[in-house]
Amino acid sequence: MLLHLPEVFAKHEVAELRRALDAGPWVDGLSSAGPQAAEVKRNLQYSTEAPDFAALSGAVAAALERHPLFVAAALPRRILPPMFNRYAGGGTYGDHIDNASQIDRRDGTRVRTDLSVTVFLAEPEDYDGGELVVEDTYGAHEVKLDAGDAILYPSSSLHRVEPVTRGARVASFLWVQSLVRDATQRRLLFEFDMNLVKLRARHGNEPELVALAGHYHNLLRLWSE
Repeated sequence: MLLHLPEVFAKHEVAELRRALDAGPWVDGLSSAGPQAAEVKRNLQYSTEAPDFAALSGAVAAALERHPLFVAAALPRRILPPMFNRYAGGGTYGDHIDNASQIDRRDGTRVRTDLSVTVFLAEPEDYDGGELVVEDTYGAHEVKLDAGDAILYPSSSLHRVEPVTRGARVASFLWVQSLVRDATQRRLLFEFDMNLVKLRARHGNEPELVALAGHYHNLLRLWSE
């Protein structure tokens, strides 16, 4: 499931993040690439050693945790520290699938990557190319969103970033381990939750809706790890 998360950041919040990020320091993205990724990865990443990295990364995680669609769809158990990348001058990242697990630099814990997130931090008109292309059973989907918006997609998806031929594409990226490992169960819970929200808005907390909400939570309890 691909899900557009609108307005993770307001425009003034994006501007604040960009002021810090644009000042650097940026390092070669190959520094975090494995042997296979190194063959197709051409970008820069904001240094995790920068004094303000933890604060910037934490701001992204906190914004996502406040976003109701993200919480409903991802059901996050653990969010790996968000990182930042920059593509310019032909920068690209060819077809790849994210590693099945990543090390959380905060405590060394190995975390399963169920979902990937890209938070766009540059307006689409400010650069050419740079589309995130995610492939699934329905074909290839091009994603290029407004600054402050994000896309949530399965980490198991084949995906790429098209070459940036003008300007710079700046984004945050991260991985999530969900409470619910199975993607079909997550999708069913998300659709259940969204329909409950609509019905509550229309009918209030009628007894039948209270009962349905109980079924939702019992399914979540059953399927959670």
